[in-house]
Amino acid sequence: MTDRSPASRPSASDSGDSEPAGSTERAELSVPEMDCASCGEKVSSSVQRLDGIETIDTQTATGRLVVEYDRRETTTEAIVTRVEQAGYAVEADEEERRIWTSPRGLKTWASGVVLAVGLALEFLLVGANEQVATVLGSEILFSDVAFLVAVALAGQEILRGGYYSARNYSLDIDFLMSVAILGAVVASLGFGERLYFEAATLAFLFSVAELLEEYSMDRARASLEELMDLSPEEATVLREGEEVTVPSEEVAIGDRVVVRPGEKIPRDGIVVDGESAVNQASITGESVPVDKTEGEEVYAGTITESGYLEVEVTSAAGEDTISRVIQLVEDAQSNKTDREQFVERFAGYYTPVIVAFAVLTMVGAPTVLGVSAPTAVVYGLTLLVLACPCAFVISTPVSVVSGVTSAAKNGVLVKGGNHLEAMGTVDTVAVDKTGTLTRGELTVTDVVPLNGNTESEVLQCARGLEQRSEHPIGEAIVAEAGDEDDQRIEDFESITGKGVRADLGGRTHYAGKPGLFEELGFDLSHVHATTDGGVVTQTVQSLCERNNCLDLLAETVPELQAEGKTVVLVGTEKELEGVIAVADEVRPEAAWALKRLRELGVGKTVMLTGDNERTAAAIAETVGVDEYRAELLPEEKVEAVEQLEADGEVAMVGDGVNDAPALATATVGVAMGAAGTDTALETADVALLSDDLSKLPYLYELSGDANGVIRQNILASLVVKALLAIGVPFGYVPIWLAVLAGDAGMTTAVTGNAMRLSRVTPDSPPEE
Repeated sequence: MTDRSPASRPSASDSGDSEPAGSTERAELSVPEMDCASCGEKVSSSVQRLDGIETIDTQTATGRLVVEYDRRETTTEAIVTRVEQAGYAVEADEEERRIWTSPRGLKTWASGVVLAVGLALEFLLVGANEQVATVLGSEILFSDVAFLVAVALAGQEILRGGYYSARNYSLDIDFLMSVAILGAVVASLGFGERLYFEAATLAFLFSVAELLEEYSMDRARASLEELMDLSPEEATVLREGEEVTVPSEEVAIGDRVVVRPGEKIPRDGIVVDGESAVNQASITGESVPVDKTEGEEVYAGTITESGYLEVEVTSAAGEDTISRVIQLVEDAQSNKTDREQFVERFAGYYTPVIVAFAVLTMVGAPTVLGVSAPTAVVYGLTLLVLACPCAFVISTPVSVVSGVTSAAKNGVLVKGGNHLEAMGTVDTVAVDKTGTLTRGELTVTDVVPLNGNTESEVLQCARGLEQRSEHPIGEAIVAEAGDEDDQRIEDFESITGKGVRADLGGRTHYAGKPGLFEELGFDLSHVHATTDGGVVTQTVQSLCERNNCLDLLAETVPELQAEGKTVVLVGTEKELEGVIAVADEVRPEAAWALKRLRELGVGKTVMLTGDNERTAAAIAETVGVDEYRAELLPEEKVEAVEQLEADGEVAMVGDGVNDAPALATATVGVAMGAAGTDTALETADVALLSDDLSKLPYLYELSGDANGVIRQNILASLVVKALLAIGVPFGYVPIWLAVLAGDAGMTTAVTGNAMRLSRVTPDSPPEE
């Protein structure tokens, strides 16, 4: 029910506070009956009165309350008490909700039966409907008794909620309905208006409406609960050579777990024995199982299709990929969309205006419209029913939860409704090249030794320079060079956007772009080739044979780059030692994904890369981007995004690490292949958990559909409420219609409409 973990807080020395740091705790409570904005406000107002409350987050769409508090001043138990004093029960997450057979549900059905008896006496068995008492001068008939019993049965929870609303100064639906029901009863007893039927109808139909609303919200929440159910409850652990079954949360880092066919992997880890196809759809959304062998990473919640795996656990309980995804999805609704903020502001004016309209109708309708006083009272009570904007307020958050949860099931993590909304409005999609449009798995394709060096010497020199580099190009060179003895490396320096420098065996060496060596003063148009070196490409071989001389700038480098390869020069301050070409395979789905984005309405696609002009041009032509910008330093990518934003909203897609500044600058930052990557999960607005670019069109389509659903829900809620309110003073809207259409009907409708987002699924590129 609760999760207490210290939250970050400034230390005493930083804040000037003499009290010790680390006193902030976090409580997460399940409050399933808190399913609308007014409910959340009532709970928040009650809890806020406690000392030591720092932050309160009422997540009405998922029925959760998250509170950060100072444990020196209050406790979780005190918070639970305040929630219950607001009229809402705190439940354990594992408790099963039985809406239709709950105590309220049973009372509601009993109320309906008694109401039916009263109606029969009132309209069918008129002769049996005799007077049984007189109260305050008003006659009480058998039918009136039945109606009052119906009010007592169905109205208990309503009046209880109205009482707590009054205590918390909340003008919400419970308070308004309580006023309407009590007003009808008082008018009947004290003024002889006989509004018992209206009071009973209000109590019964509103109770039904509340049950329908709870049912609708539970349906929306069920999609998130499906995510929570992905992690297995138990795990089989090898301890002292024996298999032991333990609760999943007791599995520790370093434990070796056994996973057999059809079983879920309990925690993120590395395969240490066995091999199996693993269904990773729950994490990455990939429909095809992925083969896992020794040394490969696996994720909690994924399922072994066949084979046997032994996995060494690398994550603690609650810190594995699926747990982080679930937590981020739960937190996503905290980032409110612009529309949601507008709705909440509007609702603050809507309710007082309608209440005032109800009072004016009660007072003025007999004079202005010529109706009787009892009829005017009924009109006023009906307007009070319409005064609470529950369906209107819930229309946006329930859509956000449905969209974000649907995305997570398909391997796309959207970290907030604001990002979901923004993605659907982007005009330009900017994409990085390496690791995004391409696989990011670079390999050495060509080695051109120069000035008497051999191919092996060039590679070993480059290896010494690059083995401390974290750049993918450096990793490819190190892998190609092999594991020969390392040279003594000193004074390593990464030259941002250009290359690297280090002292190898006491001599300064460089590896990087041709531009780096031009800055060092080299004449790249006249370089001596090694005639007996292991030259790989035929084009370069023919150049080497011509006067034993290469023009790197005019011929060698351009021809390699025209083939989509990246060129790295290696040398000292005085001598070039060789040329290395590295290539990266274009993702097979890249061209289709960009084409599909344009079909869905994206105005322009742009490739941003630090690679050279010719390589960028070759890749751009292959994948079909509308525009490309090459040879960009990280800060220049930021400038490019800012320039693109001058023409509209921009989504930047990159690897989440090297492109972090550009991702942060864009309207929406989308990180590729984020499963198991803390940096990408924490820094990006959206994370594609698999290395599958085809999820990008799905994300854009889902976001567009979500925006459409939110607009539909808001507009429908407003229009229906307005039409009903306008029709009340003219007698066109009875109380039962106001309750069923204005409250239960609209709540059910907006929730059902939001659930349509769960049917949006990723398209697959056509097979070639």
